[in-house]
Formats: sequence, C-alpha cells, structure tokens
Amino acid sequence: MGAQPNKPTVLISREQVKESVIRLAAEIRRDYAGKKPLVVGILKGSFMFLADLIRELDMPIEIEFIGLSSYGSGTESSGQVRLTRDIKTDVKGRDVLVVEDIVDTGHSLGFLVNHLKDRQPGSFKLCALLDKPSRRIIPVNIDYLGFTVPDKFIVGYGIDFDEQYRYLPDICTLPPGHLSSPDVGPG
Repeated sequence: MGAQPNKPTVLISREQVKESVIRLAAEIRRDYAGKKPLVVGILKGSFMFLADLIRELDMPIEIEFIGLSSYGSGTESSGQVRLTRDIKTDVKGRDVLVVEDIVDTGHSLGFLVNHLKDRQPGSFKLCALLDKPSRRIIPVNIDYLGFTVPDKFIVGYGIDFDEQYRYLPDICTLPPGHLSSPDVGPG
C-alpha cells in the first residue's frame, strides 16, 4: 500500500530514531566521562529528541533551553535569526553540548555558535538528530549526528510545519503540494 496523497510519509521510523538516540548517548557518555556538561536544547523542535537523549545519557548533566527563530510560519529560513529565549546559566569554562533537531541552512546554528562562544565555554559540541547538508549555506560542525536526510520538508518527533505535526512519533516528509495547502493538518 503506497503513501496517500497529502499525508506525511515516514522517512525514519520511531525504532530507527530510538536506535540512533541510544548510539548518540553512548558516544556522548564516552566523551564526557567524569564531566558534568551543560546540555542546551534549542526550542521548540529539539524537545522530544532532548528528552529521549538525556534519559539514555544516565550521567550528571545540567539542562538549559534557548529559543531561536528564523522561519516564522513559512517553509524557508529567512536567514535572519532572532533570539527568542536566552539561557540563564553562565557557560564560562563549562563543557557545553547543544542539542538540535535538524541542521538545515546553518543560519541558526551559526548565530548560536557565535552567541555561546562569546561567553567563553570550556568546550562546545553539537548533537543533531538530523542533517540536511544539501541546503547548507553557513558551515556547521556536527559532533554527534543521528541521520542525514534529503532536501525534503521534515516533520514529526518534535519537528513542525507551522506548529503542526510535532506529535508524530516517526520522522516524516510532507508532499510539496501539502505545504501550500490552506488546510494543512493531519488526517
């Protein structure tokens, strides 16, 4: 049975996501053994990934959240990044691990790297569930990566389109015609 038109299509199953989260947590535990990193989740998209990841870490950590915006309600990054919520913790000398849902053009992460590195962390690493290198404009170094994905609009597992689809347990793509539909929604 093929995909129905205007329905999200599963790209990465929830089982594959879980396996990747377990693998990433093992890599992070190994690299941060004996340390207490400050884990910074980028809101809103990373919240599901971050929650699953920290449950698998099973080590002392501190958690912060930062909010960035470059999309609004559209499907293309504006290239103008806005800080919507800053972290409160002093990062000077700390081991900082940023957790992101998807790296696309690199505008948001380029902004965030500069924003946090200006505060002089002891170390800075990036963990991303998804990477879409075909759209990269600003170079980004991803230290821990779950999956590389094609140039399609991704939703599910916390990632949204116009605040919809975050609830999907799998990572899915939306058909191109679906993105411009005035009645975008599940179903």
